[in-house]
Amino acid sequence: MSVEAELPVLTPKDFATDQELRWCPRCGDYSILAQMKKVLPTLGVPREKMVFVSGIGCSSRFPYYVSTYGFHSIHGRAPAVATGLKVARPDLMVWVITGDGDALSIGGNHLLHAIRRNVDLKIIMFNNQIYGLTKGQYSPTSPQGKKTKSTPYGSVDAPLNPLSVAIGAGATFVARSADVDIQHLSETLERAAAHKGTAFVEVYQDCNVFNSGAFEFATKKDQKQDNCIYLEHGRPLVFGAQRDRGVRLNGTGHLEVVSLDEVKEDDLLFHDEQEEDLSHAFRLAQLRWPHAPEPMGVFRDVQRPTYDGAVDQQLRDRRAQVGEGDLEALFNSGDTWEVH
Repeated sequence: MSVEAELPVLTPKDFATDQELRWCPRCGDYSILAQMKKVLPTLGVPREKMVFVSGIGCSSRFPYYVSTYGFHSIHGRAPAVATGLKVARPDLMVWVITGDGDALSIGGNHLLHAIRRNVDLKIIMFNNQIYGLTKGQYSPTSPQGKKTKSTPYGSVDAPLNPLSVAIGAGATFVARSADVDIQHLSETLERAAAHKGTAFVEVYQDCNVFNSGAFEFATKKDQKQDNCIYLEHGRPLVFGAQRDRGVRLNGTGHLEVVSLDEVKEDDLLFHDEQEEDLSHAFRLAQLRWPHAPEPMGVFRDVQRPTYDGAVDQQLRDRRAQVGEGDLEALFNSGDTWEVH
């Protein structure tokens, strides 16, 4: 009998815990948690082989609410902790749950290095464009002019584009979804789980207390079709409730929105998530509402060796050459002293 056949059939209820959910009413985190619990039973991975690592923030309560192993680490360090875990235990499926402040401010350096190393981690970044846990200060993704408790006259900072950061670091899987777009989010999480390497997913998440409605353009049924492009591999970039608009590369190499009354679909830019060159995904990441329709879905999905896989192979090769290590011999090698 195969190992897969011996695995128990799991349901979303198997991933529920007895912990009280301590998020504000109507917080987008509830929806993300619900879709994650739907996806996990479909992966064919035992619960004891899954680990959720988080940093600090509203999103970082996540490990308490999923019945797997978990690690609530410190502010911004979740990618570093998760990297160490994955290298030590490459057999585990490791998820990183983080927020825009946790990942892109104090944790920016750790995030970049996890991505550029291509550690086999599933990094889910909840982006609500605000610091929610500390009561409404502006974050690295807050738009210019945003008035908050820490920017009473409006933020003068240019916001970070999380997907551009991830793509620039060479991420092998990059995607975007929204908290209440249930089917789309579930499919995106499934794709991230299946990817071998760093999967970076930005999820637009509504903080209804400190930044309510920030992503209505991408979540309201009567708006999202006109404001978003839903990416499909090998298909042209078409959008609009009537699917009457598209995006093409103009003569100067820039993206522009056109009417399908004036151009044919064949003249539009076709999406290629498997393009090795970063320029295609990076161009798409530059499309930002309200100046252009925002892409949703998988921007990039390519394969290259993982950091944890390379370390594991390096250790296997070394053991084959010199045998298993001897800790006692190591302690007594090199410069040693006897203290009397």
